[in-house]
Parts: sequence; C-alpha cells; structure tokens
Amino acid sequence: MPGTHRSRGRRGRRVLRWVLGSVAGLLVVAVVGVVIWSQVGVMAAEPEPLEAVSADERVTVTDDPGAIVLSPADGDSDTGLVFIPGAKVGPWAYAALLAGAVAENDLTVVITKPWLNLAFFDPRPLDTFTEPEPDVDTWIVGGHSLGGVRACQLADDADALVLFASYCATDLSDADLAVLSLAGTEDGLSTPQKIADARGLLPDDAELVEIDGASHASFGDYGPQAGDGEPTIGDEEMRALVTAELAGLVGSLTP
Repeated sequence: MPGTHRSRGRRGRRVLRWVLGSVAGLLVVAVVGVVIWSQVGVMAAEPEPLEAVSADERVTVTDDPGAIVLSPADGDSDTGLVFIPGAKVGPWAYAALLAGAVAENDLTVVITKPWLNLAFFDPRPLDTFTEPEPDVDTWIVGGHSLGGVRACQLADDADALVLFASYCATDLSDADLAVLSLAGTEDGLSTPQKIADARGLLPDDAELVEIDGASHASFGDYGPQAGDGEPTIGDEEMRALVTAELAGLVGSLTP
C-alpha cells in the first residue's frame, strides 16, 4: 500500500540519519581524544641546559610561532638544519644538543614546533621552515625518533638527512642524498637492531654512527623516558660528539 511504502521510507531515512549522526559523534570524540592525548605528558626541556643556551653569546635564539631558530650571532651561515622533535617532546629540549653546531660550525638550526606535538600530524612542507632564512643555501633535514621518520618523508627537498636515534620508513635507497644516522648503544626504543634492520632504506653511502653509552633520551634534554635504556655517557660528552658529527657532515656539503 502507498502509505506503507512512505512509512518505510521515513523509517529508513531516520535510521540513516541516526547512523550518520552516530558516526559523526564518534569522529568528534576521537578527534577530541587525540587532541587531549597530544597535550598530556609532553616531555618539557630541562631548565639548566636551556639556560646555558640563552647565556651563550655565540648563539642567537629566536622564538617564532612555528619554530625555534638558533643562528650564529655573527650572522655568517650558509648551511641550515631543519630539526623535527620526537613525539610529545618539547622543541626546546633539543636546543642544548644543537647549540654547539650553531656556535662552532656556523649552522643555522630551525627546530620545528609540530602540530599537536606529533610530527605525523604536521603536514607543513620543508620550505615552510627554510624560506624565512633566505641567506641559507644548503639545507639538512633531520629529527629525533618519530621526528626522524617524518624527516625522511621531507628528505627529497633537502641536501642531506640526519637521523637522531631514528630510522626511515620511506625508501631513500636510490636518493642522491648525504645521510648521517646517529644511534645510541643503550637506546631501548630505537634500538641498534631496529636501525640496522632499516638500513636498506638508506643510500649505500649513508654513514651510520653508534655513540657508545647513549640512550634514546641522550639526544635531548627532557629527562628519562619510559622504555629507554640507561645512558652511561655524560651530557657534555654527548653534545660534543653530536657537534663533531654534524661538523663532518656540514664540511662534506661545503664546496
């Protein structure tokens, strides 16, 4: 009967609206949950190393909305590093580790501020961070942990890649790209074995360096991290070794 068909049609539309409304509600709940989770438990920079960077007259620190820029105080820099923090690690936690390369190697360092504290949720291309530094001609992209995984995705637009306790999920084996991979023997998260297993995704001439005694958290100044190993290297020695390795890479890129 016609009335029965209309009744069934109305019921069908009500069910469809209910289903769509439920799906939309679940999506909203999921998005809100991710946003809240991304803001809880963020590992902030330890104050003393950060104070040392601020006191270093050789380094100029600029806090921009999208990034922290460390540049040589004399303004003489033609090589830069875009550095992407690890998941839920505050960007300031890497300032002390990288400041030595700024002061001693004339490297401009741009530490990004990832959306939601997670590099995977940050779709901004590399030139978002390089264009504000027009005097820099050569760009390295790098990152710590999951930030390094994101750096691999941006490597096609850079001259070199540096992985800090990280490894690629992107195949760069055929890329014409200088690659430096820094790992820690005591890393309990990006373990030496995991890094070795992903070696095939890097160019054949990629340089892999294991820092004796370094843990996952040795590549920043944010305190101990769950699941990590126990470091046996001091902070000053760690920073000096990283500065030296970056100096070698910068030197290889300079004509």
